[in-house]
Amino acid sequence: MIPRVHKRGSHTFGLLNYLYGAGTHEEHVDPHLVAAWDSFAPDPGRDPQATKRQLQQLLDQPVQALAESRRPAKHVWHLSVRAAPDDPVLSDEQWGEIAQRMVAATGIAPAADESGCRWAAVRHADDHIHIIATLVREDGRRPRLNNDAKRSQAEARLIEAEYGLKQLSTGDGTAAQRPTSAERHKAQRQGRERTAREELRESVRRAVTGARSEEEFFDRLAAAGLLIRKREAPSGDLLGYKVALPDDRNKDGEPVFYPGARLAPDLSLPRIRERWSVDSDQISSTDTPGSASPNSPSAARRRTATAAWMAFAVVEHGDDSVAAAYIAATGEVLDALAKTSAAHTRSELRDAAFAFERASRSHVRAVRGHDRALRQAARDLVHGGPALGRGEDGATTAMAIDMLFFLITAAAHWHARKGHAQQAEAATRAAEHLRTAYQKSAAQPLGVLYQRGRRLSRPVLQRQTVLLREALPGLAEQILSEPGWYALAATIAETEAAGHDPAVLLSDAVESRELDTADSVSDVLVWRLRLRADLPADATGIPKNSTVKNPATVRPAAARTTTSGRRFGEEAPGNTR
Repeated sequence: MIPRVHKRGSHTFGLLNYLYGAGTHEEHVDPHLVAAWDSFAPDPGRDPQATKRQLQQLLDQPVQALAESRRPAKHVWHLSVRAAPDDPVLSDEQWGEIAQRMVAATGIAPAADESGCRWAAVRHADDHIHIIATLVREDGRRPRLNNDAKRSQAEARLIEAEYGLKQLSTGDGTAAQRPTSAERHKAQRQGRERTAREELRESVRRAVTGARSEEEFFDRLAAAGLLIRKREAPSGDLLGYKVALPDDRNKDGEPVFYPGARLAPDLSLPRIRERWSVDSDQISSTDTPGSASPNSPSAARRRTATAAWMAFAVVEHGDDSVAAAYIAATGEVLDALAKTSAAHTRSELRDAAFAFERASRSHVRAVRGHDRALRQAARDLVHGGPALGRGEDGATTAMAIDMLFFLITAAAHWHARKGHAQQAEAATRAAEHLRTAYQKSAAQPLGVLYQRGRRLSRPVLQRQTVLLREALPGLAEQILSEPGWYALAATIAETEAAGHDPAVLLSDAVESRELDTADSVSDVLVWRLRLRADLPADATGIPKNSTVKNPATVRPAAARTTTSGRRFGEEAPGNTR
């Protein structure tokens, strides 16, 4: 159940006209009262003798009774309460009870207080109601509405439990503003997958990913085809910006602009500048906007995997403000990876970035600067350009996704420990999308390694089995029973050929980063060893005449469970919905 306190207004009749009207897109059906301050209040929806003007005059009576100088300028209070999509359709009586509980909880009309404010609850759709109230009590005093939004959320959690409805997570004020019903209907009418607000948020996030100056940021917005309006002070200093989609117009044919702060709290110009301020000392003549250092998609993905590998321990064990910065920067990496991904992983990576956006913010203020490596990785991905998804591009994509999966898992656990239920759930959903993207990108390179491992001689396999049991006595038998063991055996052989001590690399791969979330430990160790030993991700030393006969038999590492045995997609520890 989702309650939302709207901005206060000054026209009672105007709001009633909307609530009892057909809606902006004829979406209102059978508008009528389900509850009110007085059981005899007129209902213009069901009583042909009642009018909206009569209801407005009754609601406004306590306001009009005051001297004009004492009347509040914004005296109309508005709360909408919407059921979750999976909830059953509630009856008018149930919605009426919910309305009474909401006005009592928020302070509009406390229980057993006969002098509370006048209010009315209108239902014009199956899944929600609107409550209108006037903010002068019957005794002429003002209601106490401190934290009315938070109190409505707390009451919603109680209602969900008592009515057997879907239990949602209480927000903390850091979420991006939801699209309005009018925006959703407009998107449906225009055949858009997402609303204009959501498309703009994604475009602005991608534009800020790895950017290091206002000039570069606004150049990227323009290159994305967005309309831009800048707000300047009389001195000429830039104060803010607005963006619009060229084809998103209002009824007068004018573009609909959204300020950055209305897209997401961290997309206001001051918040974006916080990222740039710590990057300014790193810009050199070889790394300026539009002139990236020598790069390639595969090299950028390898550096991304390294940055994610290093960030994991910080999120798991570092200071909260530093961990928050790393988590925020992880969102930039996902945006960049989605922007430059190959066709077969693009949709899942885009959905992962879209979901993780909610997990990138919390009330723990991020201390920028510590996240430079991740932000640089995001920048490298953007400058490296689109990946083809084959060869080293495809294999390093799988490697990067694998490392990011563990980093985002750590972010989900961090949020859960802090009681950030919405963020933990968002990170978990992002991990699910990453798992699917990983399976699509890893099947071919792991299949090649699998076939190569099967061709190793028996003495080599026996020697590697002994090495594995000595280096990882607690995991060896599990690894040896996994289909991915042959891919790991091939990787161990390559590390030895490259002059590395595989026992040391195996121990480091296990001890320095957790493996509890891996269902296929061998697959995870493949990527960790290839990254640490700087081996080609696509196993380029394989003879040309070798083929992958049945890559479908290789099970990628992304079928994972949490430490408690839950598969991702279920609630993170401590997460309540």
